[in-house]
Amino acid sequence: MHKFNSAGVELAYESWGEGPPILLIHGFASNINVNWRDTGWVKTLTGGGYRVVALDNRGHGESEKLYDSALYSAPMMADDARRLLDHLKIEKTAVMGYSMGARISAFLTMQYPERVAAAVFAGLASRMITGVGGAEEIAVALEAPNLAAVTDRDARGFRIFADSTKSDKAALAACIRSSRVKIKEEALAAIRCPVLVVAGELDEVAGDVAGLTSIIPGSKGVTLPKRNHMNAVGDSGYKSAVLDFLNGLDLGKA
Repeated sequence: MHKFNSAGVELAYESWGEGPPILLIHGFASNINVNWRDTGWVKTLTGGGYRVVALDNRGHGESEKLYDSALYSAPMMADDARRLLDHLKIEKTAVMGYSMGARISAFLTMQYPERVAAAVFAGLASRMITGVGGAEEIAVALEAPNLAAVTDRDARGFRIFADSTKSDKAALAACIRSSRVKIKEEALAAIRCPVLVVAGELDEVAGDVAGLTSIIPGSKGVTLPKRNHMNAVGDSGYKSAVLDFLNGLDLGKA
């Protein structure tokens, strides 16, 4: 695992393969290994002829843990991603984010359009606009002394996941309490790079795929049958859709 300094915050990242780059940004309470390696994404993308770059978001994985919710805004975390591109001297890249990572990827695309060749927003669709609730309940669950003390059903799932990834739950509580301003439709409508939106049919966290593709000009959408927020991540249909999307673009593959 490599490290770099993002405006005073030490972040971990990995890089594999050769070819046009794609930056991967994981979801809340996850990390590079859980979101991208264990699900087969690194193998799929490097095997498809792409250079894969992935980072552990601040507060996650091997990156520095912060305990102030003001340090976890999506635009701030998008700046982390941009600084990683600077660190690796990557001028332009495709980007794919899952769940919280999709939100961060959207801000990267909107804030630095000259750096993003194409974007895949997965695990977060219409709720990127309407918002996802339950942040305080999740934070309380993460701060509970043990799983038995968590009574909220939805929050309990996040606590189980955070325990399974051996995460710093205090840092995650600060992250989930950060200001999650809804993204305005006009900001998303201004995106001009190719965009693919992917979400499971049963994913209540993501919302409706068409609710986002109808806003972003020229974007494509894929709904994964019978998949929810957790099991859509490594879905073979998701991988196929992304490879088809990337291979259909002029990203400079040999």
